[in-house]
Amino acid sequence: MNRFLLAASAASLALIAGCVSAPPVLENQKFVTAAVETAPAGSQGDSADDPAIWVNPQDRAESLVLGTNKQTGLVVYTLQGVLAKDLRIGRLNNVDLRQSTDRPYDVAVASNDQANAISVFFIDRATREVSHRGDVPVSTIEPYGICQGRENGVDYAGVTYKDGTVEIWALTATASELGGTLVKTVKLETQLEGCVFDEAQGLLFIGEEARGLWKLAYREDGAKPELIDEVGDAAGLVADVEGVSLWRGKDGAGWIVVSSQTHDRFVVYDRKAPHLSPGSFSVAENFNPNIDNVTHTDGLDVNSGALPGFPRGLFVAQDDGNPKKGQDQNFKLVSWADIEAALGLPVLEAE
Repeated sequence: MNRFLLAASAASLALIAGCVSAPPVLENQKFVTAAVETAPAGSQGDSADDPAIWVNPQDRAESLVLGTNKQTGLVVYTLQGVLAKDLRIGRLNNVDLRQSTDRPYDVAVASNDQANAISVFFIDRATREVSHRGDVPVSTIEPYGICQGRENGVDYAGVTYKDGTVEIWALTATASELGGTLVKTVKLETQLEGCVFDEAQGLLFIGEEARGLWKLAYREDGAKPELIDEVGDAAGLVADVEGVSLWRGKDGAGWIVVSSQTHDRFVVYDRKAPHLSPGSFSVAENFNPNIDNVTHTDGLDVNSGALPGFPRGLFVAQDDGNPKKGQDQNFKLVSWADIEAALGLPVLEAE
């Protein structure tokens, strides 16, 4: 039987059996399975939170997945899920990165609520070495979510807070200098976390956990956030709205993917306005290999570049329970080709 049908059947049987923890399944909700899972993040209880995908420009098979451990720091995995490095620098919540050919290293940023700062990491493009460059202090207490952008040779960090504040910082991150300047502040009403820069469209997509998905034209002076979709509407978005990322196609085409945490669901939206949703998906148990299902996801990341075993790109999601809630939390790797097939998405040209 097709593995998508197996996954759907398993979910249906759980519902029929009256499993109290099983969330409702929408008419347009599909099921996929993870091809790889990482080793645990290394701490018991609530630990793993958010991943970021780094593509090795020399050898794509040697690409990496960075992940946060909210209790200790940054963990680094191979595409086979093997723990390659554990950087114990403090309580990191979210992580994101940008790659650029104009320097010998790539930059990752993480929200560090222990140091009350943006933690900056270098990834050596030749050796794959991930190192902690230092911290850029922020003035608002407890940076929560973070995302990274890069334009005209400048790195930007979008930092979100539990009071609804969004800050955009311009960063200086070189071998000789590290610093940051606050360039924009926007206020929403309630707790935020996930965000992603869409530099091609000049947009910042933001998740307000109890309200919905927003977009902000971040380059425009005086721009106000616009609500794309609200919790409880037809697309299936529910609280908490958590991780937000992009599958990037050419000329602004592609998809926004959002973690709809309470119902173990990921809602997909068109990257272009009016951002209609073609459906949602969940990650069910994969019986061969034996990889458990994904539940209660916090952070996620998507990359549209072809990788070994992931010809149409890679989707990575944090798993809250491995297999039980709060036990050995880790990250699951899913082929974007499987998501395309399950939702019947058009096969777009990657950016």
